[in-house]
Amino acid sequence: MNYETTITADMRGELADGIPTDVGAPASASGPAIPRGVIIGGLGIIGLLLAIAAYFVLSGGEPVPAGDDNSQAPAVTVITPGKTTVAGEIEAPGTLAARRPMPVGVVGEGGQVLRVTVDAGDWVEAGQVLAVIDRSVQVQQADAQAAQIQVARADATLAQANLDRALQLVERGFVTKANVDQLTATRDAAVARVKVAEAQLRELRARNERLNIYAPAAGYVLQRNVEPGQTVGGGTGALFTIARGGEMELLTQLSEDQLARLPKGTAATVIPTGSGKQFRGEVWQLSPVIDQATRQGTARIALAFAPELRPGGFATARISSGTITATILPESAVLADGEGSFVYVIDKDNKAERRGVKTGAVTKAGVVVTEGLSGSERVVLRAGGFLTPGESVNPQPFKS
Repeated sequence: MNYETTITADMRGELADGIPTDVGAPASASGPAIPRGVIIGGLGIIGLLLAIAAYFVLSGGEPVPAGDDNSQAPAVTVITPGKTTVAGEIEAPGTLAARRPMPVGVVGEGGQVLRVTVDAGDWVEAGQVLAVIDRSVQVQQADAQAAQIQVARADATLAQANLDRALQLVERGFVTKANVDQLTATRDAAVARVKVAEAQLRELRARNERLNIYAPAAGYVLQRNVEPGQTVGGGTGALFTIARGGEMELLTQLSEDQLARLPKGTAATVIPTGSGKQFRGEVWQLSPVIDQATRQGTARIALAFAPELRPGGFATARISSGTITATILPESAVLADGEGSFVYVIDKDNKAERRGVKTGAVTKAGVVVTEGLSGSERVVLRAGGFLTPGESVNPQPFKS
């Protein structure tokens, strides 16, 4: 009891002296005290934030999002390519073919094939025998006709002798003029029969010669469609196909404007599919007709013979088309996907913009861009595949 009275008295004495009761009070009674410096600092921070907010409200500005801070944007190398005068080139696929294919078939009445003397891939000369057809029956017919000539000649000889004797007897009056005329007519008929028999023999021999299959001109055998033992005739299709002189060509489809820029004789380079070799040729014919459905025409490129040029195969033609002024970019700057070729251009706000382009030939200097760029843009040189349209970047000019 005395202890409680003492504490109460002391507290009353402190209050009397003007000292606050919470100063010096036990911690368990009122909690931990907040330092005055912390309270003042917090009020200062709140005031600063209010001042910043009032500045943006009064000035009409907006805070810059963290994503637009270019100090954190990825650095990319850019180039301004400009325009360059380059040799124009048209690149187009096509199909290889024989420039002058010659189908060779049965000319005569035909028969059974005894022997074939050439195969596909062989060279032949004009008039060379390609296949031999059985002519045993035809030979017998020719021999019979030769015998008929001998008979006709004997008749003609006898008619001439009768006429000669009659002429000798006319002067003596034993033979009349009418008898002489009749004998003359008999002699002339016998001579005519000799000529007919000889002509028939020549015809038979010519027919027999036509039984064989001959090469109409020198060239390269592309196809052989006959075998020994086969029976052939006038209705049989081509037994052989020959490329005259071995000359080949590439048939490629070009648009109307491309055909308009190509004169005959334009040089071209042909690269067969699967072959790294290049073959020189020239445009020797341009289609006079444009297909109404595709709006394209055919350009025919003449090529000299080479084993790698196989008719029916595919090849790519690079045709010279004069000079053009275009933008040239390094290959690393040109990308491609399902929508086609494109590049990334950096706009004035340093944001990546996808730009579709049309490419032409690939030269030692780079890829020729024929459409899509003016040459004054800032084009991403490398790492364009890691960018997305609208992404902020830190462009760095390329230093050569």
